[in-house]
Amino acid sequence: MMNTPILIEPEALQAMLSDSQLLVVDLSKAATYAQRHIPGAIHMEYSVLTSGTQPAPGLLPPEERLAQIASMLKLETMSRVVAYDDEGSGSAARLAWTLHYLGYESVQVLNGGLQAWTDEGHPVDDRPVLPDITATLTPASRNPSVLADHTYVRQHLDDESVLLLDARTPEEYAGTKVRAARGGHIPGAVNLNWLDTIDKNRSLRLKSPEILSDALKALGVRLEQEVITYCHSHHRSAHAWLMLKSLGFPRVRGYAGSWSEWGNHPHTPVTTGTSP
Repeated sequence: MMNTPILIEPEALQAMLSDSQLLVVDLSKAATYAQRHIPGAIHMEYSVLTSGTQPAPGLLPPEERLAQIASMLKLETMSRVVAYDDEGSGSAARLAWTLHYLGYESVQVLNGGLQAWTDEGHPVDDRPVLPDITATLTPASRNPSVLADHTYVRQHLDDESVLLLDARTPEEYAGTKVRAARGGHIPGAVNLNWLDTIDKNRSLRLKSPEILSDALKALGVRLEQEVITYCHSHHRSAHAWLMLKSLGFPRVRGYAGSWSEWGNHPHTPVTTGTSP
């Protein structure tokens, strides 16, 4: 699976649904899952993937929760996990990023999620599928190259080989919309609103690789750089991480603390305005 694309199209997923070694994970709202979901998909609450603690709720959950996730998804036996949601793939991307952190890379995100699946007439079900957790699995490995923490970001602010990609709105980036103790962005970061990477005319899929590559090139984002994505709580920036991985960027980290941590810290450097 190391070379398997991180995105999968609905038609390809439907052809695989009978595979007993495939686990489909639905991160949609619970009410949506109860009404319709991909046949055989289990439901996972997005909150499971985050610490939920203030002031930085997007940080990784504690170790025991990570072990529960590994057990719930049977990572020791499943050959592939496919994640999707009903809101543009931000939640599904966060699961994919988390599994990469746990050293499990046999994970894909359904391009367009439930929207694309239903728009194109693929089968749905309303019967709940309960995960079978018979034991707690402690993931044996971690992939630190997937994660950027506060210290790592500060250490690389002046490193030209590392670039920060802010996936928030232009107003949050500029500091005119403040959602933490301070507004603005991390010095040197460039801004690409995650919503601008989603194609509403193609059932919430990512925009074409050509359009995305041109947008990144215009911002000075280069394939040879390491890119650190962040937003407010590493939901939108998990989607940015997914976008970059889909384009073949080899070194992409997610700053899980994101602006909720950086902007609430009393001593972190902050820049306001629209220029990096």
